[in-house]
Amino acid sequence: VQLVEAGGGSVQAGGSLRLSCAAPNSTFSRSAMGWFRQAPGKEREFIAGISVSGERTSYADSMKGRFTISRDNAKNTVYLQIDSLEPEDTAVYYCAADVLFSTSIYIPEAAFEYDYWGQGTQVTVSS
Repeated sequence: VQLVEAGGGSVQAGGSLRLSCAAPNSTFSRSAMGWFRQAPGKEREFIAGISVSGERTSYADSMKGRFTISRDNAKNTVYLQIDSLEPEDTAVYYCAADVLFSTSIYIPEAAFEYDYWGQGTQVTVSS
């Protein structure tokens, strides 16, 4: 299953980016979706997750406030809005899908719980 990410790039501190991740409908329609990031020399960390329906979201404590996850189930796409970017946000950002069932409200936060991953999109923030 291929997850296709887009929207990364180089921005100055204080700017915003919106990342997107598209998945096949057969997967997206029954998957909780998550966003992670990995900076050089650091472990992959959870940013945010969203339930299958989109009614529930979950954020890592350190990510609350500047990151917003959303999904458009008609477009089979999940988004991550990042505001007030900081140089410390520089990392490769990954989306992931955890295949559950269409009515699930569960949001996984551990990387090992996810079944499929995107290829990653680089975000570089300069000061």
